[in-house]
Order: sequence, then C-alpha cells, then structure tokens
Amino acid sequence: MQRTDTNGEEEPLLLLADEEHADQHQTFAPNPFAHLPVYTTIHRVRNEVIASIDDPYNLEQLRAPRINVAIVRPLVDRLWDHEDISIIYCLLVNKLQFLREQAFQAHQTINTTRAHLCELVALKLLRRFDEENPGREGLLLLAKILVAGFEPFQNAPEEVVRENSHAIHWTIQNAGGYERKSTALEVAIISESKMFLCMPACQKVMEAVYVGKVVYTPSSFIDILPDHYKHKPITLYHPNKAVLLNQYRLMVPRTRNLMDIGQFILLLILYILTMKHRNDENFTTYELVFSVYALGWVLDEFASILEHGWQCYTQNLWAFLDAMFAVIYIVYMVLRIHNLATGDARSGAPALDILSAGAPVLIPRLAFNLLSENMLFVSLRAMMADFTVLTLLAVWCFAGFLLSMLWLSDGSHTPVTISKWMLWVWFGLDGTGIQRSVEFHWLIGPILMVTFAFLGNTLFLTILVSMLSSTFAKIASNADAEIQFRRAVLTFEGVKSDAIFAYQPPFNLLALCIMLPLKFILSPRWFHKINVAAVRIINAPLLVTISLYERRNLWDSPKSKVRSLLAFWDFSRFSVHGDTQAVFAFDPPQSVMDEIHEAEDTSGQVDSQDLGLSGKSAKKPPLSRTKTRKDSFGTVAGLTEHLSGFLHEYGGGGDIHNRLEALEEATKRMEALLIKLGQDLGDDDSESDPDISRVVKGQTNAEGEDS
Repeated sequence: MQRTDTNGEEEPLLLLADEEHADQHQTFAPNPFAHLPVYTTIHRVRNEVIASIDDPYNLEQLRAPRINVAIVRPLVDRLWDHEDISIIYCLLVNKLQFLREQAFQAHQTINTTRAHLCELVALKLLRRFDEENPGREGLLLLAKILVAGFEPFQNAPEEVVRENSHAIHWTIQNAGGYERKSTALEVAIISESKMFLCMPACQKVMEAVYVGKVVYTPSSFIDILPDHYKHKPITLYHPNKAVLLNQYRLMVPRTRNLMDIGQFILLLILYILTMKHRNDENFTTYELVFSVYALGWVLDEFASILEHGWQCYTQNLWAFLDAMFAVIYIVYMVLRIHNLATGDARSGAPALDILSAGAPVLIPRLAFNLLSENMLFVSLRAMMADFTVLTLLAVWCFAGFLLSMLWLSDGSHTPVTISKWMLWVWFGLDGTGIQRSVEFHWLIGPILMVTFAFLGNTLFLTILVSMLSSTFAKIASNADAEIQFRRAVLTFEGVKSDAIFAYQPPFNLLALCIMLPLKFILSPRWFHKINVAAVRIINAPLLVTISLYERRNLWDSPKSKVRSLLAFWDFSRFSVHGDTQAVFAFDPPQSVMDEIHEAEDTSGQVDSQDLGLSGKSAKKPPLSRTKTRKDSFGTVAGLTEHLSGFLHEYGGGGDIHNRLEALEEATKRMEALLIKLGQDLGDDDSESDPDISRVVKGQTNAEGEDS
C-alpha cells in the first residue's frame, strides 16, 4: 500500500498507523534491503576473484576475448542473481580493498588485476540488469543498485559484529537504522572506477538523479541541522502529483549546481565591491555585507565536507579552490575581529591585504564552474596535485643547501635573503646568488650554489615537465571517462540530506542560530513542520519556478497549444540538417513498428526459400529478435545442439550426424592409445582422470574381444 505524503510524492505506508502518537517517534520507512547478506556476499566475491586470478594482467588483457570467455564471463554467471542488488556494491568494495592491499605490495601487480576484474564484473552485471529490465521500472531498479545504502557488516554473524564493534558503532547521529550506509556510487567514486562510471547504464541513472527524476535520501556522516523525521525511499518523482512548494527539490543536483553558481557570482560581486571601497580603519557597508554573506558561504562548504567526508569532497574539480578561499577568509576574519575589538588600526590593513590574496582563487573558480568539462580544467586539477607534491619534495631535499650556506655565512646573511637568492636561481630569474656565493666561502660557496643551480634549474624542471606531460597525456587519452567521472562526483555531492542546505547564504546562519536550538526543544515532528514552513517561506519564488518548469519539462509530456505555438518561433531549431536530428527525437508510432515486424517476417520467409526449404519447414517462424545485447561467444555444446537439430530437421542430417559421432569415437580411441602408450613407458598421470581411465578400460576390452 502507498499513500501521498505532504509534499505530494508516493511513499510506502509507514509503520506508525496512529498519527497521534507520531510526535514521540521518527517515522522511518523500513529498509527494504535489510535482508540481503552483504557481509557473506563480500567474502564470497573475494574468494571467487582470488581463485579466478593468479597471474597479473592489465585491463586491456582482461577485456580481450580469450580472457573474457575463460575468466570474466564464468565469474559473471556465478555471481549473477537478479534478486540480489547488493552484488555491485560488494564487487566495488572488494576492488577498493584490493587497491589498498596493492599499496603495500608495489613489487606485485596481481591485486591491481583483481581490482580491475572486480570493476569489469560489476560493469557486466549492471549491464545485464539494465538489459533485462527496460523502461521506468528498470531505471528505478538501476537506481536502487547504485544509490541504495549498504554497510559491509550487514547480516554478519554475531561474533563478527562483537569483534568489529569499533568499526561498526562509529556513528554520531541517529537516522532510524540508515546510519553507516554507503552506496555503490560512493564506493565507485572513492575507488575511481572510471570505466564503471562511464558505462551507459550508470550514466542513465546519474542523469536521472541529476535532473531529479529519481529521488532518495542520502546517508551522511554528520548533519549540522539534521531533520530525519521522514526518510524518503528511492522512488521516481512525478511533478504533477507533488505540491507547488516542494522543499525537497532544493536538494536536486541540477538545482543545487545552479544555486551554487548564483551564490558564487554574488559572492564575487560583493568581494570586488569590498576591495574597491576598502577602508583599513572602519567597516564599510560593502565589507559588512560581504563578511556576513561569505560566512554563510563558508558554512555551506563546511557542511558539504561533513556530508560525505573529505575524500569525496576533494574529488570535486574546484574543491581545492574553495578550501583555499575558506582559509583566506577565516584568517581575514580573525584579524578583522581583533582590529574591531582592540581598536588597533594597524591590524586592519593586514586583514584586507590577506583578503586581497583571494582574487587569484575566486576568479579562476568561476571558470571551473562554467567550463567544468573542458579538458584543460580537468587535467589542471591533476597536474596541480603532481606539481604540489614534487615541489614539497624538492624543498625538503634542497633545505640542506640552505643550511650549508647559512652556516658558511656565519650570520652575515639572513635565511630570508639566502632563500630569495636560491629561489631566483631555481627558476632562472637572476644570478645574484651565484655572484654573491663567494661571500659564504671562496671555494665551497660557489660549488654549493652552482650545484644547486644544476639540480634545481635543470634536473627538477626537467622532471616536472615530464611528469606534467605524462599526466596530461594520460588524462587526454581517456577524456570521456574523466569527464563522466567528474559528472558522477557532481551528481553524488549534489544530493544533500542536511537541512542546512535548504537555506541559502546568509539565511543558513539564521537557521544555525535559531533552528538548531529548537532541535533540542521540540519533538521531531514539530521541528520538521517548522523547518518545512521556514524553508518554503524563504524559497517560495524559487520553489514555484522549479515546480512550473519541472511539470513541463521533467518527463516527456504532450505539448500544449501554447508550447506548440512558441516552438514555431524557436529559431535555434531552424537548420539545414535539422530534420536528420528531429527524426530520432521521438519513438515511432505503433503502426510503423507493426510494419517493421511484418517486413522482418517476410524477410525471414524469403531467406528460407533461397535456402531451398519448403513446406512445413519454410513456414516455421523466424528467430525472435530482442533489444537485449547477445553474447559475443556461444558455448560449444549449444552450437553443436543447434547444428544437430538443424541438420535433422531439414533432411540429410542423419548421415552427417553419424559421421560426426564416428569421428568423435575415433578421436577418443586415439587418445586412449596415446594414454596406454604413456602407461607402458611409465607415465601414470592418466589414472587421475576417471573419464580417461574409463575410456582406456573400454579400449582394452575392445581389443580383447577383437583378439
């Protein structure tokens, strides 16, 4: 049974039938996947993968036809269970574990091969789920596979739970049995399963989640303002059945992305106005508005980190820019508060000077938002990480040169001066350090500085350019997977469960100061009512706009007369070759499909006549054609049965069938003779195979009868 809740969406009936007693309880729908043996499946997958792979292979070798038939496909068949949707999650968890084990065994790559195998099998299983479940019901099933929450110790034995209580009971907040849950999509992002994430079935689900066709309540690490009175199950969203002011649509990733871009543009405008009208001694109006708004923006970023953890947050393309500006703003705010509290005008100028350093962070961040799928920005993030690591290692290694020259100078030059000379030499800007090196020591000083110039300017820069070139080439060669991976990260982080995200900056500061204390005073039901009312009042214009737009564009719906009239004036649709694209815009009607099927039937009859078949065999209906993908290779037994049945049915097959059986018997005799010859020479390995032993005995008896 189902009912329509206050926001107009269909949900299963909750366990509480008496609404009068709901004030003292949180109304959580029961977990429909609590019965799945996740713990057992995880270890079963691990044993299967370890038993299947004993040699290292790269990903291309695993995808080759021979390995696919010998290893991958049998493993897929053994693990396939149309009722167990946790198998994808278990495979990705095993991949993550194999990658962790590989980090401690750098000299061997077998664990990397096993990790690739887990991802490849998960890909094929998800594709099979997609092929066998078409339509919207199939989309809902795929969504449950990817975004349903599981925990590794689900349905584990009691002794296992007791021994691992430190790893299980780490949750801080109560979520009605949905704590400590992680999804297959989250594990795929953490393990960087880019091949899995870029497959069509996975992209279909992420697109549906991104635009809001699939809705669910994600699990989070810590909520600043938790409102878990209702836990929304994984469902398909129907905007025509929802109320006009649906506050849950603020948590849709596409809406969140547009809201984030708008919030950041407003932050950038306030920042520019603040720096243009800066005043070291007094707080201007622009600076006051900017400080309050930026504080709300930093609170939103901090809540994003707590939502899914630092590891998922840093996978975002512009996460490092947001973190850098948050640090700059916090330092500025501390100095500025100290300036206002003490009345010391000298601390006001450094605060604004530090804030001015945020311009190189804010301006590029807008480009990252608007051009997030550009290969330059996708590769720039990875190259910045490599550059930072290599620079820190170089500074660590070259610190010895600084100490040597500092001790040789005997206090005549400060460490800052020597570091400045070394930095100029490092980047080839100036040779002052080499000229002044004789002031350290007439012989050792020039030797140290010239050696540092060779190592830093030549060796370091050569290694740096090589690393960055390799990183860019690697990302560019797999550009589609990288872009799809970034889309997956954006989609996963866009679905929010914390109620603080429903309040846009700076209203989230008011929510933190007002709603959070109410959380400890009111019952969960009344807190939920007040929270929903506040969100709807604050975001009423935005919610109305979202609702009207989604009712017309979210799902394919018949066009009204007004939309048809406006579509005529859509000049972007006028193109010389626009008809070649429009012909695929909608599915053909049923009458056209009937003609296609009739043509296929006629074609099958014509083919049978060309083969010289007639009568009863010619009237046999053609083989059924389905939209599902067929296997690339068939088994030998199935092929033999099909060929044998074909020969028997269409005449003349009896003689050929007898010849095939005679050929098989002759082959067995030859094998038996070779085995007997091996036994006469002292080789007894054939005794280990009962089938071969039986053939040998039969051959011996036949020879005795012939004699």
